[in-house]
Amino acid sequence: MARTLYLFSNGRLERKDNTLHWVSDRGEKYIPITAISDIKVFGEIELNKRLLEFLDKNDIPVHFFNYYGYYIGTFYPRNSMNSGLITIKQTEHYIDIEKRLYLAKSFVIGSFLNILKNLKYYQRRHEEKLSFTIEYIEEKLKEVGSKKDILSLMQLEGDTRKTYYESFNLIIEGFHFEKRTKNPPKNPLNAMISFGNALLYTTVLSEIYRTHLDPRIGYLHETNQRSFTLNLDIAEVFKPIIVDRVIFQLINKKQIQEKHFEQAIDFVHLNEKGREIFVQAFEEKLKTTIKYKNVGDVSYRRLIRMECYKLYKHFLEEDVYRPFVSEW
Repeated sequence: MARTLYLFSNGRLERKDNTLHWVSDRGEKYIPITAISDIKVFGEIELNKRLLEFLDKNDIPVHFFNYYGYYIGTFYPRNSMNSGLITIKQTEHYIDIEKRLYLAKSFVIGSFLNILKNLKYYQRRHEEKLSFTIEYIEEKLKEVGSKKDILSLMQLEGDTRKTYYESFNLIIEGFHFEKRTKNPPKNPLNAMISFGNALLYTTVLSEIYRTHLDPRIGYLHETNQRSFTLNLDIAEVFKPIIVDRVIFQLINKKQIQEKHFEQAIDFVHLNEKGREIFVQAFEEKLKTTIKYKNVGDVSYRRLIRMECYKLYKHFLEEDVYRPFVSEW
Protein backbone atom coordinates (compact mmCIF):
# COMPACT_ATOMS: atom_id res chain seq x y z
CA MET A 1 0.00 0.00 0.00
CA ALA A 2 1.27 3.49 -0.87
CA ARG A 3 2.38 5.55 2.13
CA THR A 4 3.19 9.11 3.10
CA LEU A 5 6.84 10.06 2.68
CA TYR A 6 8.06 12.34 5.49
CA LEU A 7 11.19 14.42 4.91
CA PHE A 8 12.50 15.89 8.18
CA SER A 9 16.11 16.64 7.33
CA ASN A 10 17.57 19.04 4.77
CA GLY A 11 18.47 17.59 1.39
CA ARG A 12 17.70 17.17 -2.27
CA LEU A 13 14.73 15.31 -3.79
CA GLU A 14 14.99 14.42 -7.46
CA ARG A 15 13.79 12.05 -10.12
CA LYS A 16 15.97 9.12 -11.10
CA ASP A 17 14.33 7.22 -13.95
CA ASN A 18 11.04 6.06 -12.43
CA THR A 19 12.01 6.44 -8.79
CA LEU A 20 12.51 9.23 -6.27
CA HIS A 21 16.08 9.85 -5.12
CA TRP A 22 16.44 11.46 -1.68
CA VAL A 23 19.85 12.74 -0.60
CA SER A 24 20.42 14.26 2.87
CA ASP A 25 23.02 14.40 5.62
CA ARG A 26 21.58 11.09 6.81
CA GLY A 27 22.51 9.39 3.55
CA GLU A 28 20.60 8.65 0.37
CA LYS A 29 17.85 6.30 -0.68
CA TYR A 30 15.76 5.41 -3.70
CA ILE A 31 12.00 5.25 -3.29
CA PRO A 32 9.68 3.62 -5.85
CA ILE A 33 7.14 6.18 -7.01
CA THR A 34 4.38 3.56 -6.67
CA ALA A 35 5.15 3.27 -2.94
CA ILE A 36 4.29 6.94 -2.27
CA SER A 37 0.82 8.44 -1.85
CA ASP A 38 1.92 11.94 -0.82
CA ILE A 39 4.94 13.77 0.61
CA LYS A 40 5.21 15.94 3.73
CA VAL A 41 8.27 18.18 3.85
CA PHE A 42 9.64 19.62 7.11
CA GLY A 43 13.26 20.26 6.19
CA GLU A 44 14.84 22.60 3.65
CA ILE A 45 14.89 20.70 0.38
CA GLU A 46 16.05 21.29 -3.18
CA LEU A 47 13.82 20.23 -6.06
CA ASN A 48 13.34 21.15 -9.70
CA LYS A 49 10.69 21.31 -12.40
CA ARG A 50 11.53 17.85 -13.67
CA LEU A 51 10.64 16.42 -10.27
CA LEU A 52 7.39 18.39 -10.07
CA GLU A 53 6.37 17.16 -13.52
CA PHE A 54 7.09 13.61 -12.37
CA LEU A 55 5.00 14.07 -9.21
CA ASP A 56 2.19 15.66 -11.22
CA LYS A 57 2.17 12.75 -13.66
CA ASN A 58 1.89 10.30 -10.76
CA ASP A 59 -0.73 12.32 -8.85
CA ILE A 60 1.38 12.90 -5.74
CA PRO A 61 0.66 16.03 -3.65
CA VAL A 62 3.49 17.61 -1.65
CA HIS A 63 2.68 19.38 1.63
CA PHE A 64 5.20 21.89 2.98
CA PHE A 65 5.76 22.80 6.64
CA ASN A 66 8.11 25.46 7.94
CA TYR A 67 10.97 25.04 10.40
CA TYR A 68 8.56 25.06 13.35
CA GLY A 69 6.26 22.42 11.87
CA TYR A 70 3.51 24.81 10.74
CA TYR A 71 1.76 24.05 7.47
CA ILE A 72 2.54 26.62 4.76
CA GLY A 73 1.19 25.20 1.52
CA THR A 74 0.71 22.33 -0.92
CA PHE A 75 1.87 21.43 -4.40
CA TYR A 76 -1.43 20.08 -5.68
CA PRO A 77 -1.10 18.29 -9.04
CA ARG A 78 -3.64 18.78 -11.78
CA ASN A 79 -6.36 16.47 -10.59
CA SER A 80 -7.14 13.85 -13.21
CA MET A 81 -10.30 13.03 -11.26
CA ASN A 82 -11.76 16.52 -11.51
CA SER A 83 -15.48 16.41 -12.24
CA GLY A 84 -17.32 19.44 -13.53
CA LEU A 85 -20.62 17.93 -12.36
CA ILE A 86 -19.41 17.46 -8.78
CA THR A 87 -17.97 20.98 -8.67
CA ILE A 88 -21.35 22.34 -9.78
CA LYS A 89 -23.15 20.24 -7.17
CA GLN A 90 -20.73 21.32 -4.44
CA THR A 91 -21.27 24.94 -5.41
CA GLU A 92 -25.04 24.50 -5.28
CA HIS A 93 -24.76 23.13 -1.75
CA TYR A 94 -22.63 26.10 -0.76
CA ILE A 95 -24.89 28.78 -2.26
CA ASP A 96 -28.12 27.28 -0.88
CA ILE A 97 -27.97 28.26 2.80
CA GLU A 98 -30.16 25.37 3.96
CA LYS A 99 -28.03 22.81 2.15
CA ARG A 100 -24.86 24.44 3.42
CA LEU A 101 -26.12 24.56 6.99
CA TYR A 102 -27.05 20.89 6.87
CA LEU A 103 -23.49 19.93 5.99
CA ALA A 104 -21.91 22.40 8.42
CA LYS A 105 -24.11 21.08 11.24
CA SER A 106 -23.26 17.50 10.28
CA PHE A 107 -19.53 18.19 10.67
CA VAL A 108 -20.12 19.80 14.07
CA ILE A 109 -22.37 16.96 15.21
CA GLY A 110 -19.76 14.41 14.16
CA SER A 111 -17.11 16.34 16.06
CA PHE A 112 -19.21 16.62 19.24
CA LEU A 113 -20.19 12.94 19.21
CA ASN A 114 -16.58 11.82 18.80
CA ILE A 115 -15.49 14.22 21.55
CA LEU A 116 -18.08 12.59 23.81
CA LYS A 117 -16.67 9.17 22.93
CA ASN A 118 -13.27 10.30 24.21
CA LEU A 119 -14.68 11.79 27.39
CA LYS A 120 -16.83 8.78 28.22
CA TYR A 121 -13.85 6.48 27.76
CA TYR A 122 -11.85 8.44 30.36
CA GLN A 123 -14.90 9.03 32.57
CA ARG A 124 -14.24 5.69 34.24
CA ARG A 125 -11.19 7.22 35.91
CA HIS A 126 -12.63 10.65 36.73
CA GLU A 127 -16.34 10.00 37.12
CA GLU A 128 -17.52 13.19 38.81
CA LYS A 129 -15.22 15.76 37.20
CA LEU A 130 -15.67 14.58 33.62
CA SER A 131 -19.42 14.12 34.09
CA PHE A 132 -19.84 17.91 34.16
CA THR A 133 -18.02 18.31 30.85
CA ILE A 134 -19.99 15.47 29.27
CA GLU A 135 -23.31 16.99 30.35
CA TYR A 136 -22.22 20.39 29.05
CA ILE A 137 -21.29 19.05 25.62
CA GLU A 138 -24.45 16.96 25.41
CA GLU A 139 -26.45 20.16 25.97
CA LYS A 140 -24.42 21.96 23.29
CA LEU A 141 -25.09 19.06 20.93
CA LYS A 142 -28.82 19.67 21.34
CA GLU A 143 -28.34 23.32 20.33
CA VAL A 144 -26.76 22.54 16.96
CA GLY A 145 -30.09 22.00 15.19
CA SER A 146 -31.43 25.43 16.21
CA LYS A 147 -28.57 27.44 14.68
CA LYS A 148 -29.66 29.54 11.70
CA ASP A 149 -26.31 30.73 10.37
CA ILE A 150 -22.70 29.60 10.07
CA LEU A 151 -21.33 32.24 12.44
CA SER A 152 -23.45 31.16 15.41
CA LEU A 153 -22.66 27.54 14.63
CA MET A 154 -18.94 28.30 14.65
CA GLN A 155 -19.30 30.13 17.96
CA LEU A 156 -21.09 27.13 19.45
CA GLU A 157 -18.34 24.84 18.17
CA GLY A 158 -15.65 27.12 19.59
CA ASP A 159 -17.26 27.33 23.04
CA THR A 160 -17.71 23.56 23.17
CA ARG A 161 -14.16 22.78 22.11
CA LYS A 162 -12.86 25.27 24.72
CA THR A 163 -14.60 23.32 27.48
CA TYR A 164 -13.40 20.03 26.00
CA TYR A 165 -9.78 21.17 25.92
CA GLU A 166 -10.02 22.23 29.56
CA SER A 167 -10.86 18.61 30.42
CA PHE A 168 -7.47 17.48 29.05
CA ASN A 169 -6.01 18.14 32.51
CA LEU A 170 -8.07 15.18 33.77
CA ILE A 171 -6.98 12.92 30.94
CA ILE A 172 -3.25 13.57 30.60
CA GLU A 173 -0.42 13.56 33.13
CA GLY A 174 2.67 15.77 33.11
CA PHE A 175 1.39 18.57 30.88
CA HIS A 176 -1.02 21.31 31.87
CA PHE A 177 -3.62 22.93 29.64
CA GLU A 178 -4.50 26.57 30.37
CA LYS A 179 -6.21 27.80 27.20
CA ARG A 180 -6.07 27.15 23.47
CA THR A 181 -3.51 29.32 21.67
CA LYS A 182 -2.98 28.71 17.96
CA ASN A 183 -1.04 31.44 16.20
CA PRO A 184 1.38 30.82 17.71
CA PRO A 185 0.99 28.07 20.35
CA LYS A 186 2.26 29.26 23.73
CA ASN A 187 2.97 25.94 25.45
CA PRO A 188 3.84 22.31 24.62
CA LEU A 189 0.28 20.98 24.69
CA ASN A 190 -0.92 23.66 22.28
CA ALA A 191 2.07 22.94 20.07
CA MET A 192 1.05 19.28 19.90
CA ILE A 193 -2.57 20.12 19.08
CA SER A 194 -1.55 22.51 16.31
CA PHE A 195 0.96 20.09 14.85
CA GLY A 196 -1.44 17.16 14.97
CA ASN A 197 -4.23 19.18 13.39
CA ALA A 198 -1.90 20.29 10.57
CA LEU A 199 -0.97 16.65 9.90
CA LEU A 200 -4.64 15.72 9.78
CA TYR A 201 -5.58 18.63 7.49
CA THR A 202 -2.98 17.59 4.94
CA THR A 203 -3.88 13.91 5.27
CA VAL A 204 -7.53 14.70 4.54
CA LEU A 205 -6.47 16.92 1.65
CA SER A 206 -4.50 14.04 0.13
CA GLU A 207 -7.51 11.73 0.47
CA ILE A 208 -9.82 14.31 -1.13
CA TYR A 209 -7.37 14.40 -4.03
CA ARG A 210 -8.13 10.74 -4.72
CA THR A 211 -11.82 11.53 -5.25
CA HIS A 212 -13.89 13.77 -7.54
CA LEU A 213 -14.42 16.36 -4.78
CA ASP A 214 -13.12 19.93 -5.01
CA PRO A 215 -11.22 20.77 -1.79
CA ARG A 216 -11.67 24.51 -2.33
CA ILE A 217 -15.38 24.43 -1.46
CA GLY A 218 -16.08 24.07 2.26
CA TYR A 219 -19.26 24.51 4.28
CA LEU A 220 -18.45 24.98 7.95
CA HIS A 221 -15.21 26.79 7.17
CA GLU A 222 -15.71 29.80 4.93
CA THR A 223 -14.70 29.45 1.29
CA ASN A 224 -12.71 32.67 0.85
CA GLN A 225 -9.01 33.45 0.44
CA ARG A 226 -7.95 30.03 1.69
CA SER A 227 -6.85 27.61 -1.01
CA PHE A 228 -8.62 24.65 0.62
CA THR A 229 -11.47 24.42 3.10
CA LEU A 230 -13.31 21.11 2.59
CA ASN A 231 -10.41 19.29 4.25
CA LEU A 232 -10.87 21.49 7.34
CA ASP A 233 -14.54 20.51 7.48
CA ILE A 234 -13.92 16.78 7.23
CA ALA A 235 -11.05 16.99 9.71
CA GLU A 236 -13.44 18.28 12.39
CA VAL A 237 -15.04 14.84 12.50
CA PHE A 238 -11.71 13.03 12.92
CA LYS A 239 -9.71 15.35 15.20
CA PRO A 240 -11.01 13.83 18.47
CA ILE A 241 -10.46 10.21 17.46
CA ILE A 242 -7.14 10.63 15.65
CA VAL A 243 -5.23 13.73 16.79
CA ASP A 244 -6.46 13.91 20.38
CA ARG A 245 -6.03 10.20 21.00
CA VAL A 246 -2.49 10.33 19.64
CA ILE A 247 -1.74 13.19 22.06
CA PHE A 248 -3.24 11.30 25.03
CA GLN A 249 -1.17 8.24 24.15
CA LEU A 250 2.12 10.08 23.67
CA ILE A 251 1.83 12.03 26.91
CA ASN A 252 0.45 9.31 29.18
CA LYS A 253 3.01 6.77 27.96
CA LYS A 254 5.73 9.43 28.33
CA GLN A 255 6.77 9.02 24.70
CA ILE A 256 6.69 12.82 24.39
CA GLN A 257 8.42 14.78 27.17
CA GLU A 258 9.53 18.34 27.83
CA LYS A 259 12.86 17.65 26.11
CA HIS A 260 11.03 17.24 22.79
CA PHE A 261 10.05 20.93 22.67
CA GLU A 262 11.89 24.15 21.98
CA GLN A 263 10.99 27.57 23.35
CA ALA A 264 11.18 30.46 20.88
CA ILE A 265 10.68 34.14 21.77
CA ASP A 266 6.91 34.00 22.12
CA PHE A 267 5.89 30.44 21.27
CA VAL A 268 6.72 26.75 21.68
CA HIS A 269 7.22 24.10 19.02
CA LEU A 270 8.18 20.44 18.77
CA ASN A 271 11.82 19.88 17.92
CA GLU A 272 12.85 17.51 15.13
CA LYS A 273 12.91 14.45 17.38
CA GLY A 274 9.54 15.40 18.85
CA ARG A 275 8.03 15.74 15.38
CA GLU A 276 9.39 12.36 14.36
CA ILE A 277 7.86 10.71 17.44
CA PHE A 278 4.53 12.40 16.85
CA VAL A 279 4.48 11.48 13.16
CA GLN A 280 5.24 7.83 13.91
CA ALA A 281 2.32 7.62 16.35
CA PHE A 282 0.07 9.53 13.95
CA GLU A 283 0.86 7.13 11.08
CA GLU A 284 0.32 4.13 13.35
CA LYS A 285 -3.11 5.50 14.23
CA LEU A 286 -3.99 5.96 10.56
CA LYS A 287 -3.03 2.33 9.90
CA THR A 288 -5.09 1.02 12.84
CA THR A 289 -8.16 -0.89 11.66
CA ILE A 290 -11.62 -1.11 13.14
CA LYS A 291 -14.73 -3.11 12.28
CA TYR A 292 -16.97 -0.89 10.19
CA LYS A 293 -20.59 -1.74 9.43
CA ASN A 294 -20.78 -4.29 6.60
CA VAL A 295 -17.35 -3.46 5.21
CA GLY A 296 -15.14 -5.32 7.68
CA ASP A 297 -11.71 -4.16 8.85
CA VAL A 298 -11.07 -0.56 7.75
CA SER A 299 -8.09 1.67 8.62
CA TYR A 300 -8.60 5.21 9.86
CA ARG A 301 -6.98 6.50 6.68
CA ARG A 302 -9.51 4.52 4.66
CA LEU A 303 -12.32 5.89 6.84
CA ILE A 304 -11.31 9.40 5.79
CA ARG A 305 -11.52 8.42 2.12
CA MET A 306 -14.90 6.80 2.75
CA GLU A 307 -16.09 10.04 4.36
CA CYS A 308 -15.22 11.79 1.08
CA TYR A 309 -17.26 9.24 -0.87
CA LYS A 310 -20.21 9.76 1.46
CA LEU A 311 -20.11 13.46 0.62
CA TYR A 312 -19.84 12.59 -3.07
CA LYS A 313 -23.07 10.57 -2.85
CA HIS A 314 -24.71 13.37 -0.88
CA PHE A 315 -23.95 15.94 -3.59
CA LEU A 316 -25.38 13.61 -6.23
CA GLU A 317 -28.43 13.02 -4.00
CA GLU A 318 -27.80 9.30 -3.94
CA ASP A 319 -27.63 9.23 -0.14
CA VAL A 320 -27.82 11.65 2.79
CA TYR A 321 -24.51 12.45 4.45
CA ARG A 322 -24.07 11.29 8.03
CA PRO A 323 -20.72 11.90 9.76
CA PHE A 324 -18.60 9.04 11.00
CA VAL A 325 -18.98 8.39 14.72
CA SER A 326 -16.59 6.11 16.56
CA GLU A 327 -17.94 3.02 18.29
CA TRP A 328 -15.77 3.67 21.34
